[in-house]
Amino acid sequence: MAAEQGYANAQTNLGIMYDNGQGVPQDYEEAVKLYRMAAEQGYAAAQSNLGTMYENGQGIPQDYEEAVKLYRMAAEQGYASAQSNLGTMYEHGQGVPQDYEEAVKWYRMAAEQGSAIGQTNLGIMYDNGQGVPRDYEEAVKWYRLAAGQGYASAQSNLGTMYEHGQGVPQDYEEAAQLYQLASEQNFATAQSNLGALYYYGKGISKNITMAHMWFDIAGLNGYQQGATNRDIIAKEMKLREVMVAKKLARDWMSKHQ
Repeated sequence: MAAEQGYANAQTNLGIMYDNGQGVPQDYEEAVKLYRMAAEQGYAAAQSNLGTMYENGQGIPQDYEEAVKLYRMAAEQGYASAQSNLGTMYEHGQGVPQDYEEAVKWYRMAAEQGSAIGQTNLGIMYDNGQGVPRDYEEAVKWYRLAAGQGYASAQSNLGTMYEHGQGVPQDYEEAAQLYQLASEQNFATAQSNLGALYYYGKGISKNITMAHMWFDIAGLNGYQQGATNRDIIAKEMKLREVMVAKKLARDWMSKHQ
């Protein structure tokens, strides 16, 4: 009712419901229609969401340039999600020429507003030395801020820094704890990394059954390295151990779908 009266906030919220199929059948075209109504009123959240629809080709033909245009409009209003998304477009050269420094600029704006995605992405740029000089301590700083918000990717990345002693003293126990947190959110990279710590007994008691379980879960989530590791260590295990590990993995997956 409010959307039909032209309220941009209501149009955006209703668009989100159609976008996610909450309370109504999922309908990307209807979501696009509603986001566009609000976006044309200059509503930043709608501009950002409409940009995502263009980026992903949902309810509308994929168009990276149009996505960039909409993200920029919202980003210039200080909308953190759009700033992070615009940074990603610059990082990957989608709709704009690839420009790591410009990506860093937008990630930083989002990160400084407390966006966990922006913080994580900025950490990755420091981690890889893209658009900024490589600085592991700075990467750790941003990963830690996002991890503190429960963001799985940041937890996993911070775990890797502890595992390898980059920007922090090497600490396998801390790495295991961070991988566990991200794994419980079904983050496949962390699941595979946790499996490796179980296999080698680093920071956690060596347990080949648990290693197989986590590698298997990562593989079931589409992470090929996890599946490869699972198959390798299965050759060292008894059939009964493999069957137990597979059951543990499937029981875990059934509770986390």
